[in-house]
Amino acid sequence: MSQQSAIRVVIVDDDPLVRSGLRLILGGATTLEIVGEACDGIEAITAVQEFAPDVVLMDVRMPRRDGISATRLLLQQPHPPRILVLTTFDADDLVIDALRSGASGFLLKDTPPPAMIAAIEAVARGEQTLSPSVVAQVVKAATRDPGAQRRQAALSSLAALTEREHEVALAVARGASNAQIAAELFMSVATVKAHVSHIFAKLEVDNRVQIAIRVHDAELC
Repeated sequence: MSQQSAIRVVIVDDDPLVRSGLRLILGGATTLEIVGEACDGIEAITAVQEFAPDVVLMDVRMPRRDGISATRLLLQQPHPPRILVLTTFDADDLVIDALRSGASGFLLKDTPPPAMIAAIEAVARGEQTLSPSVVAQVVKAATRDPGAQRRQAALSSLAALTEREHEVALAVARGASNAQIAAELFMSVATVKAHVSHIFAKLEVDNRVQIAIRVHDAELC
């Protein structure tokens, strides 16, 4: 990938050592270009306006403005970047809030460098970056005691899906990738992508985690 087409990344973390470590890890990847840094959510918004990154690595717990409120503000912009939430814990309540708000996924800060680079590349392509085990933990935390009213609302929204879309939604809720869903349901990856896009529109959600939460709210998975 040429420098011109490299994925532009802004790193947001209040710990300068974390920022330095991430710059060192990511700086050697020819597919990425680190264009800026920020130490809190306020600086993150300024950095995005200045550098127009494709992907923002966003810490959640920071002074002045946390990563969640910054994520919400950034995603309201006309051409928002993809947001990858950085956290130490894989079931952080703030991470769940970020995913509900439309973040594309999250990375643990101790993620191995090759996996971190691959996750950023995936997010830049419009994909989400959650493993099945992480989906299960996040959804479990996000849907504790959903209650009859929320369950009924989830069932009602899922009723708008076709039978095939329903099958795809259930697979997404299990954390399956597009390729895995294609193999499981005997369809092409392109067809799976089309179904996922239709599900986004019908459920009025922005990412795969929100699909998973809706399915779990309905107690179907």
